[in-house]
Amino acid sequence: MAPAPSRLSEPGPAPMRVVVIGAGAVGSFLGATLAVAGHDVTLLGRQVPGPGVTADLVFEEADGTRTTVAVRRTHDAATIDRPDLVIAAVKMFDLGAALRTAEAWPDVPLMTVQNGVGAEALAGAARHSPILGGSLTSAVEVIAGGVRRLRTGGMGIAVVREVGVEASATGAAGPTAAAMSARLAASWTMAGLPARVYPDADAMKWSKLLANLVGNATSAILDLDPAQVYADPRGFAIERRQLREAVDVMRMLGLRPVTLPGADVSMLLRGLALPAAIGRRLVARGIAGARGGKSPSLRLHVRGGGTGATEARWLNGAVAEAGSGSGAATPVNACLAALVDEVALDPARAAWFARRIDRLADALAAAERPAPSTS
Repeated sequence: MAPAPSRLSEPGPAPMRVVVIGAGAVGSFLGATLAVAGHDVTLLGRQVPGPGVTADLVFEEADGTRTTVAVRRTHDAATIDRPDLVIAAVKMFDLGAALRTAEAWPDVPLMTVQNGVGAEALAGAARHSPILGGSLTSAVEVIAGGVRRLRTGGMGIAVVREVGVEASATGAAGPTAAAMSARLAASWTMAGLPARVYPDADAMKWSKLLANLVGNATSAILDLDPAQVYADPRGFAIERRQLREAVDVMRMLGLRPVTLPGADVSMLLRGLALPAAIGRRLVARGIAGARGGKSPSLRLHVRGGGTGATEARWLNGAVAEAGSGSGAATPVNACLAALVDEVALDPARAAWFARRIDRLADALAAAERPAPSTS
């Protein structure tokens, strides 16, 4: 067994200096909750005006309760002193650019909070710093001057790579990634975002992936709410097959689903195991509550005017890629990933599939048929 990393000092009571790259809904939410917990937060984003200003950020709950916190905002990394932690809170297709921005602080611990699988590997390849993984299960949206939380949810945290104790610019020792994870969990929980540290980053991220798959690709392809997809037996059958494939891949990888704060994946899987007539209603009801009324991310991107890349390759596509490497069959996930990108790029394909579960079912049935023998 490898020796535990040395701890020259533990995190003290002084606030951490946190830079959040990405000032959208997730970045603003994570920054706001850390600011509520007393940390020094800077939001770094392309659309942030000015070289660096301190401004109020509104943090609104679903019931309308508002808290105002002060954060710094800037679009220029050069204006920011060396932080204690960087959080990359951008979409997966923007993560490469965020990691290049984070090169301004090459040895500072970095946390990834992207949906899907693959962010931690990209960060690990780009940096030599400690890497933390985060899995956010709260539903949030941008409002004027801040961010609104639509449901409580929670935060999973795991150490992806521990690189011992990092030296600050002054030569003082900083906390290990494990100690920082514990402090972040305590801070977010204190600020009303239940958080938990997990020993296995892969199990945590793949469990969040299961939750991300639910009603996401199908909603984007069909331009239907998840509840409408699940109300149709054909839609439920598609959803159940994609999730069963993902669970099979996890099993081949030696991973077991874990329950995340605010996302009981095991309950979802139990519902899918029930007879369809019963499980469909139970799962549909749980999905409606889990999203807090917010449309799935892929549908917002594809049907809301987004262009170019989607996150499908890191969601259903990640299942298909891991399946091909582990020997698990994943035709449904492979087809869904391809169709999401087709619909995003081709208005004619988007119109063809809109509200037509029968057409999606036919496309998936064709994808699941064995290829004809060439012998």
